[in-house]
Amino acid sequence: MIEAQATAKYVRTSAQKAGLVLDLIRGCDVNKALALLQFSRKHVARDVVKVLRSAIANAQQQEGFGGDVERLVVSACYADQGPSMKRIRPAPMGRAFRVVKRTAHLTVHVRERAQAAGATAPKPRRRTPAKPAAKGAAKRAAK
Repeated sequence: MIEAQATAKYVRTSAQKAGLVLDLIRGCDVNKALALLQFSRKHVARDVVKVLRSAIANAQQQEGFGGDVERLVVSACYADQGPSMKRIRPAPMGRAFRVVKRTAHLTVHVRERAQAAGATAPKPRRRTPAKPAAKGAAKRAAK
């Protein structure tokens, strides 16, 4: 099974904002993930697309890759906090406010989906029977 990763370091966004976008694509196949990111309104989605494309390219370069990008899945993706740049902003009455410009390290892992030899449809989930009402519930409802 092929696994690959790509990392973008010192991306000029906060790890929390990047994590919101990465939560969208975690567990998706790569084509669906690229489509989700293309139409995302978040600015960091552009950086995530670059990292995802790099991870796909890294997987294609590995020994034993079957050549089918359709079988790649985003197995893990996360944003770690990078170093913060501290800046000073002038404030009224001679004071100064601190501005923290955050950075993040974006990491995307892709994995080849296991090839099912005898592909069968998944079994439907059995519905659990409803629990009987409590003894006193009928009396309270009648009042």
